[in-house]
Amino acid sequence: MKIALDPTPFHSTHSLLEFPQLAADLGYKYLQLTPHQDLLPFFTHPKADDQLVAELRAACKKAGVEVASILPVLRWSSPDQVLREAAVSYWKRAIRIAVDLGVNQMNTEFSGRPEQPEQSEAAFYRSMEELVPLIESEGINVAIDPHPDDFVEEGLAAWRVIRGVNSPNLSFVYVAAHSFHMKDQPLDIMAAVGDRLRVVHVADTMDHQASHGLRYITNPPGNAVRVHQHLKIGDGDVNWDEFFGGLAENGFTDRDESVMVSCVFAENENAAEVARYQLRTMQDYVAGH
Repeated sequence: MKIALDPTPFHSTHSLLEFPQLAADLGYKYLQLTPHQDLLPFFTHPKADDQLVAELRAACKKAGVEVASILPVLRWSSPDQVLREAAVSYWKRAIRIAVDLGVNQMNTEFSGRPEQPEQSEAAFYRSMEELVPLIESEGINVAIDPHPDDFVEEGLAAWRVIRGVNSPNLSFVYVAAHSFHMKDQPLDIMAAVGDRLRVVHVADTMDHQASHGLRYITNPPGNAVRVHQHLKIGDGDVNWDEFFGGLAENGFTDRDESVMVSCVFAENENAAEVARYQLRTMQDYVAGH
């Protein structure tokens, strides 16, 4: 299993080419590359040319750090056909960047709309028809997260959508910070997904359903909002013994291709300290289970 740093908290203080050395300085051997203005921005065409990709690969080699996964977020499930077709084009370039970086794991979101679930699912499968042959031919695995505010938010329902593509190159991302939006119990999701659980994101969150749904109040009542946080381990309500125990039972922590990512976004002012804490704590939990 690879333990990777999500450098999102450092996007405002470090350049893209500084991320590999930053990860090494914080004790990590692996990086997960998330949407960044110079590489794979949210929803738009990748902005890195071949020269920048080569420079990033060289920076990784110099720092002794590998890119474990790349996370584009593109509207490949958009009910808007123009946006969906554009996203497919952007995905093709993102896959080429991954290949040129020597990365075979990508992870992402469904990126549809909850108020248009049927249209979004139809768009998703249409995009899969176009992209899966390329994904498979390039030897890429793409893991997908049922993100809050997507056309599929529940864990087992998301797994059924992924399974329906009928490709061994598509898999599941379990984001601990989304636990209370996925409806299904963590152990049930992990058991159903089995060895198609390829990526987990480790960050804590509060249970927004606690206190009879009154832990968080939005006005006016009934707003279509999804509340969650990406806190460091122990600052929220996630049952970490259950989480890491489930990963051990699943076999996730024993598989070479597994990627465990620290993705705390709530404490940029203490980002370096938190990154070190996350690494130690993840390693201790893995060792304990």
